[in-house]
Amino acid sequence: MKAIVDCNNFYCSCERLFKPHLKTTPVVVLSNNDGCIISRSDEAKKLGIKMAQAYFLSKTSLKQHGIVAFSSNYNLYGDMSKRVMETMQSMFPLSCIEVYSVDEAFVDLSHVPANELHATVKELKERIGQWTGIPVSIGVAPTKTLAKIANRLAKENKEKSHCMLLLDTPGKVNAALKRTLVSEIWGVGKQFATKLDKFEVKTAFDLKQMPEEWARQQLGGVVGVRLIKELKGIQTIGIDEQLATKKMVSCTRRFGHPLTDLNQMKEAVAMYVSRAAEKLRRQQSAAQQMTVFVIEKAFDKGEVYTPNEPIKRDVVLPVATSVTPELIKPAIELLEKLYTPGIVYEKAGVIFSKLIPDGSLQANFFVAASSAEQKFLMNKVDNINFSMRNEMVKFASSGVERSWKMKQELLSKRYTTRWSELREIN
Repeated sequence: MKAIVDCNNFYCSCERLFKPHLKTTPVVVLSNNDGCIISRSDEAKKLGIKMAQAYFLSKTSLKQHGIVAFSSNYNLYGDMSKRVMETMQSMFPLSCIEVYSVDEAFVDLSHVPANELHATVKELKERIGQWTGIPVSIGVAPTKTLAKIANRLAKENKEKSHCMLLLDTPGKVNAALKRTLVSEIWGVGKQFATKLDKFEVKTAFDLKQMPEEWARQQLGGVVGVRLIKELKGIQTIGIDEQLATKKMVSCTRRFGHPLTDLNQMKEAVAMYVSRAAEKLRRQQSAAQQMTVFVIEKAFDKGEVYTPNEPIKRDVVLPVATSVTPELIKPAIELLEKLYTPGIVYEKAGVIFSKLIPDGSLQANFFVAASSAEQKFLMNKVDNINFSMRNEMVKFASSGVERSWKMKQELLSKRYTTRWSELREIN
């Protein structure tokens, strides 16, 4: 059996953890530069607040409903994520845990006897809540795809399910599949959902009944066959396949203020590369291709705001890598080709694609430093930055003063990573 542990409204839960008076108050967390809403408490969802809703258009509505907004506090969220994962390790070996994102992790429960499964999952949920204060939902099923379905259904009615759902019998699995639209299946995008609708395949149960050969022809070959098998309870998605579902890693930011200066834009892009490369290393992967894009400032036309399309360039790297300095240089070269003097830019970003596991990297004959030495150096930098925060060690190309840095006007304190910002109790 597989379990998916998913932190409920994670960013909002982190903010509430050190502000217990907000326990029943609707809360939202904003994206970079306080642009749009990226996390909502259940109370905010019930009031009709939508994901990705623009903050500057929502201020009046938020105020009317008494909704409290926060800027993204990534230092706090990253540390709380680490605590949740470490709590899971207190019950299960590290080899049984696969961290999928900042607020999700899979757990292999194949070693847990069937008659102890419910009690074990309940203990895990309660321990995470008690040790970290972060509420979680847990879905359990024979495969990762089914576990994701179980988790989604558990969150539909949290009071009834107590944020837990075990699909441990064929009957429970089929009932869950019949309640799940194909568009809600993990890994099924909008394009495939539209295609399946034309075949009268409406639910996950309908899809499960389709022949594997049909899936091979209509759903992307091996990927489609694996999906059908997963719905049938046959495990096919391992760690490498899980990595493959993450088709890219990116870091994009809107500048704190519009920029025309190339040097400032270079600093910003260098920082974005550093952040994205850190994500690559965290998931033990490397990139074979990199894309850099910029977006020109869009000027309001009356009451209608229409953002400009990104202008982008990409490059195939000579050798797949996750080493930051090897990625900064080609990123800056791409930016120089994109930049036009006199144009006002409001956003830039870096995207790494064609990802492969870093364990399969081939050495570069023309590079003096060995891959082991580079990995050792990057690990040290990551460890220092994770423990000290705020990019204690950074590359000079990413700047020092960073006047272009994003604004965070509603930022809470970094309660768990700064002595000067510890929670005060009066």
